[in-house]
Amino acid sequence: MLLAQLNAMVSEERNPNTMQIDVMTSREVLECLNDEDAYVPVAVQRCIGPITDAVEMIVTAFAKGGRLIYLGAGTSGRLGILDSVECPPTFSVSHKQVVGLIAGGNDAIYKAVEGAEDDAQGAVNDLKAINFSANDVLVGIAASGRTPYVIGGLDYATSVGANTVSLTCNPGSEVSKHAQVNICPVVGPEVLTGSTRLKSGTAQKLVLNMLTTASMIRSGKSYENLMVDVNASNEKLYARAIRIVMQATNCSRDTALEALNKTGYKAKLAILHILTGVDTEQGKTLLHQQGGFLRRAVEAHQSQQSCSQNTEDKQQ
Repeated sequence: MLLAQLNAMVSEERNPNTMQIDVMTSREVLECLNDEDAYVPVAVQRCIGPITDAVEMIVTAFAKGGRLIYLGAGTSGRLGILDSVECPPTFSVSHKQVVGLIAGGNDAIYKAVEGAEDDAQGAVNDLKAINFSANDVLVGIAASGRTPYVIGGLDYATSVGANTVSLTCNPGSEVSKHAQVNICPVVGPEVLTGSTRLKSGTAQKLVLNMLTTASMIRSGKSYENLMVDVNASNEKLYARAIRIVMQATNCSRDTALEALNKTGYKAKLAILHILTGVDTEQGKTLLHQQGGFLRRAVEAHQSQQSCSQNTEDKQQ
């Protein structure tokens, strides 16, 4: 049964461009890898439609206090974890808002856990352990598109009424039949037959980058193209926060630093203070009223000031 499944998968086919790779020079091998990688962004571009649908699901979930949960085995699971752990420092969200689960648990991040990917009930147990609910979105990641662990997780998510997304690299896969939205960048046979950490893994990483980045932007985590919700948790990020405030307001380093100190080193509040003059508490209120969107908060304050000025002019 499994052999028949593998025979039907694009990612398990032999690549005619790399049949002589074992006799190539180092440079030729690298050029071959690079040539094959060029197929990846094209394959991802063809999936913009379903990726958009997934982002809309995630943005809606975030607005309701829900979470984005990644679920995968092996490389797919590790990629989900990699994307999830980058969200708190980049966007100042809780580490619970985007969560990566991997078959076999944390030990599987560093080494393979035999049989874990074949345990459908294991995914159910992992989701129950984090109190997965209908408010959350589950993205099941499986390059092969057949992983029982991922299928079990998607079926459980459906049973509790949550939105589901599959991310695979084999069209018409079994996993895709268990999700509402199916993202499938078809990158073709791998340089090394079946080694889906290569093109398939790269495609998955690109899609995961898109899911979180777009969802965070659509949730008010940027101003123009600046990471205004960056969590200044180390020396580099402290410097970045200063630079972000300077870039957003065209102010001096001293002005940026003063504003950051006033606002508890929150770049978004510091920018709002410099651009509008509101204090920290007023800024928090204004941002809350505008759903966390800094541009909207600035425009709302400017509009309010303009209305107040017009009223004063009429009274005079």
